[in-house]
Formats: sequence, structure tokens, C-alpha cells
Amino acid sequence: MLKNLYAPWRTEYAIETDKAKNEGATEKECTFCSIINQNNDEKHFIFRRFTFNYVMLNLYPYNAGHLLIIPFAHTDSLELVRKEARAELMELASASTQIIKNTLNAHGINLGLNLGKAAGAGIPSHVHMHVLPRWIGDTNFLPTLAETKQISVDLYKIYNELKPAFAQLQGI
Repeated sequence: MLKNLYAPWRTEYAIETDKAKNEGATEKECTFCSIINQNNDEKHFIFRRFTFNYVMLNLYPYNAGHLLIIPFAHTDSLELVRKEARAELMELASASTQIIKNTLNAHGINLGLNLGKAAGAGIPSHVHMHVLPRWIGDTNFLPTLAETKQISVDLYKIYNELKPAFAQLQGI
């Protein structure tokens, strides 16, 4: 049984019972659509809005600096994301990788799309890409011996460290 040492920011996500986590969630029920329509980017840790996608800090990170790249269009299928939006998504993934390496000194990056609930998508009704920084030794004995994952990250600090680099991005 996996336990967390202390992760109070995940409480809302863990007990959330709305329809956002359902595969058939509509645009009105979608967490990502709701966030972007509020136009309160700093509150939601949105780094920047681009033409077809936006980049934000994952509010429930696996590691410090865990980002999400999210198309504005509400769809659960990658093939239904416009070709231009898919191209921009990949350019943003590339740029985000460099920003994380340069700013947070990450040793590596995991990039991933979880398409559908069976694939592990937490919000399966809206395509999104994870950009997950990794460091050599960022795993430890706790998950193995105590079935516990320690996450120590200040979202505000990480947001303020990364935001200037996204503001300077050109040509995307």
C-alpha cells in the first residue's frame, strides 16, 4: 500500500467527485477548459498561452517542475487535435525540455501522453502532454521499503523560476 509522507495540495484532486475525471466529460465539465476560461493564469500556474496550446505547472506533480502542455481544443483524441496544434505541442515540448534543463538543471526528461483512462490519464477527456523533469537519484528507498513517495516542492517557487523563460520564447 503506497503512502505519501505529506502532500496536502493533492487533497482536492484526490477527493474530487466531479465529472472531469470521466472519459466522456464535456467541455463544461473539463478541468482544463475551466482553468483556461477563467483568465487567471497566475492562480493556475499557467506560464503562457500560445496559438493552439498553453503550458502550465502540474498542480499535482510527480517531481518539481512537472509541466503540462494542453491544447485549447477540448478533445480526447490526438488525431482530432488540429495538425497545427500538434506541431505546436511538439515545439512546446522541445522548448519546455530545454527550459527545464537550463533552469532546474534536470538530468533528464520524461515526455508522455496518456490517452484514455486505461492508459493512466487523470483527465481522459482532454489531450495533454506531461513534461516531467528527472534527476539521477530522484528515487530513493522510501517507495521500496515504506511504499511511500516523498514530494517536496514549492509550486510558487518553481513557477517563478520557470515563468521568465516561457515569456522569452520566440517563434512558436
